[in-house]
Amino acid sequence: MLRIDHLTKSYGEKKAVDDLSLQIQKGEIYGFIGHNGAGKTTTLRSVVGIQDFDSGEITIGGHSVKKEPLVCKRKIAYIPDNPDLYEFMSGIKYLNFIADIYGVDANSRREKIHKYADMFEITKDLAQPISAYSHGMKQKLAIISAWIHDPELIIMDEPFVGLDPKAAHLLKGMMREVCDRGGAIFFSTHVLEVAEKLCDKVAIIKQGKLIRSGTMEEVKGDDSLEEVFLDLEGVPADDADHRSVDHAVEAVPAGSTKDCEQ
Repeated sequence: MLRIDHLTKSYGEKKAVDDLSLQIQKGEIYGFIGHNGAGKTTTLRSVVGIQDFDSGEITIGGHSVKKEPLVCKRKIAYIPDNPDLYEFMSGIKYLNFIADIYGVDANSRREKIHKYADMFEITKDLAQPISAYSHGMKQKLAIISAWIHDPELIIMDEPFVGLDPKAAHLLKGMMREVCDRGGAIFFSTHVLEVAEKLCDKVAIIKQGKLIRSGTMEEVKGDDSLEEVFLDLEGVPADDADHRSVDHAVEAVPAGSTKDCEQ
């Protein structure tokens, strides 16, 4: 479904992506993990054709992203890490706009909009301007717009950010349904627990280079994905433990320390 061969992209003297190659087959949910600045977003933007790259080749269903961009764009949907939607539109006008672009017929779009808007509980908000939406509502609208034309390949950059637990659970189910019908999912995430439970395969990128990829079992062995990732990042186990404690302290609501002391 997706083939990336020796992808390289530089910004000045910095190589954001360095000779990266991987393949995603039909039916696979493929996770893409790495720290901030590792090259994940540059890779995803190159795949969907909105980021030029210096060398290498990317094909979707056998079609070149550079040579046959329109053919490739018809096959994919892309959800960026911060959905940049037309905020002057209402939610329903935006969804119809996307459906028009992909030539989705009236009955199919009506059915899908009704189904997914009800699932994500935003049906009553579709008449409102997108400018009035919260980040989570915009994310839900972007997800619906991505699913509206039944793409073969869905590319997502941190798709779970901003979603409440129920919406995140629904999205996971939708991702699996796409793959069950022969599609594929390629998404980046910082939530390693989600990647470990959801993905068929995973790739780890560091400083633009792919350092490990394969099935979840091949990548992590008997360890957790978090342990493998931190080890590859060169983070000692005790530092990781301290980091977990720091995160737990940061999560304590203001004003609760007095209760803890008592």
